[in-house]
Amino acid sequence: MAMAKEIMGASLIDRSSFLRKQNQLLVNPFLVSLEKRRSVPFRKVVRGPTAAISEDLVKKALPLPLPADKAEKFKVRAVVTVRNKSKQDFKDSLVKHLDAFTDKIGRNVVLQLVSTEIDPKTKAPKRSNEAVLRDWSKKSNVKAERVNYTAEFMVNSSFGVPGAITVSNNHQMEFFLETITIEGFACGPVHFFCNSWVQSRKDHPGKRILFSNKPYLPSETPAGLRSLRENELREIRGDGKGARKLCDRVYDFDVYNDLGNPDRGIEFARPTLGGAKIPYPRRCRTGRHPTDTDMQAESRVEKPLPIYVPRDEQFEESKQDTFSAGRLKAVLHNLIPSLKASISADNHEFKGFSDIDNLYSEGVLLKLGLQDELLKKLPLPKVVSNIQESNRGLIKYDTPKILSKDKFAWLRDDEFGRQAIAGINPVSIERLKVFPPVSNLDPEIYGPQVSALKEEHILGYINGMTVQQALEENKLFIVDHHDAYLPFLDRINALDGRKAYATRTVFFLTPLGTLKPIAIELSLPLSGPTSRSKRVVTPAVDATTNWMWQLAKAHSCSNDAGVHQLVNHWLRTHACLEPFILAAHRQMSAMHPIFKLLDPHMRYTLEINALARQSLINADGVIESCFTPGRYAMEISAAAYKSSWRFDMENLPADLIRRGMAVPDPTKPHGLKLLIEDYPYATDGLLIWSAIENWVHSYVKHYYPNSSLICNDRELQAWYSESVNVGHGDLRHESWWPTLANADDLVSILTTLIWLASAQHAALNFGQYPYGGYVPNRPPLMRRLIPEQNDPEHANFFADPQKYFLSALPGVLQTTKFMAVVDTLSTHSPDEEYLGERQQPSIWTGDAQIVEAFYEFSAEIGRIEKEIEKRNHDIGRRNRCGAGVLPYELLAPSSGPGVTCRGVPNSVSI
Repeated sequence: MAMAKEIMGASLIDRSSFLRKQNQLLVNPFLVSLEKRRSVPFRKVVRGPTAAISEDLVKKALPLPLPADKAEKFKVRAVVTVRNKSKQDFKDSLVKHLDAFTDKIGRNVVLQLVSTEIDPKTKAPKRSNEAVLRDWSKKSNVKAERVNYTAEFMVNSSFGVPGAITVSNNHQMEFFLETITIEGFACGPVHFFCNSWVQSRKDHPGKRILFSNKPYLPSETPAGLRSLRENELREIRGDGKGARKLCDRVYDFDVYNDLGNPDRGIEFARPTLGGAKIPYPRRCRTGRHPTDTDMQAESRVEKPLPIYVPRDEQFEESKQDTFSAGRLKAVLHNLIPSLKASISADNHEFKGFSDIDNLYSEGVLLKLGLQDELLKKLPLPKVVSNIQESNRGLIKYDTPKILSKDKFAWLRDDEFGRQAIAGINPVSIERLKVFPPVSNLDPEIYGPQVSALKEEHILGYINGMTVQQALEENKLFIVDHHDAYLPFLDRINALDGRKAYATRTVFFLTPLGTLKPIAIELSLPLSGPTSRSKRVVTPAVDATTNWMWQLAKAHSCSNDAGVHQLVNHWLRTHACLEPFILAAHRQMSAMHPIFKLLDPHMRYTLEINALARQSLINADGVIESCFTPGRYAMEISAAAYKSSWRFDMENLPADLIRRGMAVPDPTKPHGLKLLIEDYPYATDGLLIWSAIENWVHSYVKHYYPNSSLICNDRELQAWYSESVNVGHGDLRHESWWPTLANADDLVSILTTLIWLASAQHAALNFGQYPYGGYVPNRPPLMRRLIPEQNDPEHANFFADPQKYFLSALPGVLQTTKFMAVVDTLSTHSPDEEYLGERQQPSIWTGDAQIVEAFYEFSAEIGRIEKEIEKRNHDIGRRNRCGAGVLPYELLAPSSGPGVTCRGVPNSVSI
């Protein structure tokens, strides 16, 4: 039945006598364009089994005829959909059976309808009688994913339309309330799209307030809902005091003062990020007590214990199953310590490239201290495709996509250039505007930062052009990480097992539209008057220079991997979005149309960011262990936030123009002209950007036909103000913040946020294992510099360059740890929702015009996917099609679960 698929009420309405009053059929406006909507293609989200609503239940949900003498009252019923947990531990099962028993004796789930109208006598909102959710105990053993219950209300004929419902959970256990549909009112079915945990009254004594799917601007809020709207927001904001419980749903701000653990030792102390000293975005407040040794540092919750995020932000069960049974917690908590214990001191480095290949064909030999019974207990990640339980336990990794078409592609210069515009970090490349390039670092602190690049370094590689001619014809491009790394190099290179340069890599745009690397500048800090702090390496002319060129490319990739992870990925999509999400929940009611628009793009972000603070970006965490900057990683991220992050430059067209990769051109689609025509990230990204912008424009214009409505929308203005002044408070005085005074301002802000949460994050995240899982292609750290001719290490390099190259890459433990983690980060969970999809697509809003517009947006995303597929088969696009060339699918909107190197989820969810 249609109702079993989504509680929209279409089939139920056909049978409902409530739609006939005085023998006149009342038309539900929601259904007027149903047939038209069905004609629009829409990719359905795959759902689990549902307890189908039987014919008997439908009949029971219909009203009973009332005596004439009681015509002023009538009955209405609610159909309530609760999602069951698929797995329960012993305690959960015990409490569930206890709730089933106590439900019979009056400790029930109680609902009450609240009208949109005020009672003229009491001056309070009109309310129905309280009604008990029926048959809870009877259905306690139903195994379906979703179970439907009913409740019956008696209301006056003057009740009006229900706009809210209160829920009191008198059981011991929380439950997940998915939807409520009220049948019986003349207006047709009233839908409540809840998707929320309802806590037991023992944990939260107050009644839970849930609003119908009809959106209201604050000024349009019906009188009966105004106080409820304000009360709900007040509860969500909390009072900023005390430690949060896991069952709370309080959203608040705090600084990043929980990354270090000074109680464990001074080497585990880390500076607070956020504040005048080190500006940084704010994160979700947990309120944990301070550490014993530093009152300004918050105590840590270490894995596998859960870290607080508001209850509705926690992973749903299928996501949690993917994550905990096969993902980050299992990798970090179980696999890595076992690898540490098993890799002997004489097996820290790869002896040859075949050792790395064997990770995919033979596996990692777990040979020390790892008994068979321990192997059986390890919850291994999905990347582990085979375990041979013998006296030689093996763990195999899936072959990364970079090796799938051409095993040696990573060695080629054209592939190195292609990945700068179609790889995992296509957002660092810029057009070279002046030669030699210029540093923006303060010469008073860092000395004169004159580039070592000279014209003679590149003249032989630019097709007979002069350098000036190549600049003027937009043929020179650069990936410049000099200023990001140089201030930290002294400290990084003092770390054990870390050696890094600050790199600049120059590319030439060939007549075929591909990029050719032509020079790599490697800089070290000025440590003395005679030190050689800068050197330039150019493409090979013989065997020795070939190995030096490969080492220089590896150092360039290592720099790029750090900037990608710490700045472009973590900072720009994870950390910088969190303040907007916190403020949205704190300042905009669930009834607010803009909250409804943003809702799917905020899913899971607070949870994944909290898990990152717990295991990834913390002291001695994965990022510090696996990437070149080590313990200074988050300081590099903070330095980028202070020096280069600008919200007004985070939208795709502005970013492309800022980097010189495009120029404004009103005659072109999207209003700009790309200087590299076959720039896969940009060409595909612009299609998605425009689709998002058109959808948001339609949405905003529908609710804000004039600018005064935006200026006078107190919730909207409070959201944006708090996002800027609190969430990004360290940069609040910057002049570049966009204003929010008219519809164009709002469209731009919202489009940017949705772009960052969906397509930008996807482009930067889901290729991490496909490209980085083969460490020589993209080493996350380097352990050796390139030896000068008079260096002691030069003889070793000269005698066995392959051994030296491998010794410069991460060791075995670092490699396997990194591979396991980037596999986790590159994985789609089964419950992923992709761009163009929404839960309950027909009833997420009560506005039929907006539902129609969303289906049109979804159809456009489907058309974009087909266009991307077509581009990947166009042999004229050499950066995404050719012999051994990987197609560019990171912005292809849909995906199945797992590591697919494609798919654009709605939100930053991993």
